[in-house]
Amino acid sequence: MREPVGRLAALDPEESQPLQVVAYFDTLLAGGARLDALLRGAAVLSGAVAGAELHGHVSRRSPDGRIPQGEPLSRSPRHPCSAGEVWLERAGPHHANDEMVVDRLAFALDLIEARREPVGALEIAVDPTRTVAERTIALARLRVEPGSRIRIVATWSDSPPAPSSVVVPTRYGLVRAQLCRADEPPTTTPAGLGPWVRADHAPDSWAAAVIALRLTDPAAPVVDATDLGALLMLAREHDPQAPHADVVALSRLDARTAQVLQTLVERDSMRAAAATLGMHHSTLQARHEALTRELGYDPRTALGKVRYAAAEFLLRLTDLRDA
Repeated sequence: MREPVGRLAALDPEESQPLQVVAYFDTLLAGGARLDALLRGAAVLSGAVAGAELHGHVSRRSPDGRIPQGEPLSRSPRHPCSAGEVWLERAGPHHANDEMVVDRLAFALDLIEARREPVGALEIAVDPTRTVAERTIALARLRVEPGSRIRIVATWSDSPPAPSSVVVPTRYGLVRAQLCRADEPPTTTPAGLGPWVRADHAPDSWAAAVIALRLTDPAAPVVDATDLGALLMLAREHDPQAPHADVVALSRLDARTAQVLQTLVERDSMRAAAATLGMHHSTLQARHEALTRELGYDPRTALGKVRYAAAEFLLRLTDLRDA
């Protein structure tokens, strides 16, 4: 590996260059290489300046090992990693192995980050069981002031890694948490947006973001927890492992019965509901009476409509359709 300088980009793309790139970075990692050594290796392999922005700090190396002066003229190709992103500064067309080089550089830095922080700083910052002091120290490692304004965005764990993100276990499964400091649309959907909070209140934003993610669907791939209003309080108290009886009752309805119930709730009169469903008025009346007995409340009264709406909302946070 002393002479990777065949500048892989200049070789025949049909040769085993990808394996050489992988082996080269594996050798660097096995030797305990850190950021500078990995950047120099990427620069040598590609013949272009290699750069990384980790936790807001930019580092760059040229193929001769020097630190380039001035701003990067290009960040292409680029690749996200857990602490930021990496890139090559290729102004013209990409060479055959550029994408592989930045991919392995990002992977190597992810491994170093994981070894350095068995529990990531962001994971600590969003953990409500941690003390304020622990979360403040974690925020400092993320270069975030405790009083600054941030929001947490939640995406599913299989979404592409984003800068300042970490996968966290939740009651709804593994979810990726991403720290956001600017009001920008999420780079991946579906996504749940937590409310803007002081950074030292990050667990509040995280909990709301996870709920919002759970409420996404193809028609609404991004849900902002702020739009939930008082429903957010209801969702916070909901235990998907032990749902309320009203939620269980809805989960046991077949698709047609659920449609009948929804129409009964939404239409102003029984006749309007019957017309919408294509049912005879007396038949729907009988279904209405049966549903009232099954649910334990009349879904057409003012209070019944509220109970139905709350139960339907919580059902979306619960895997009980086949209960």
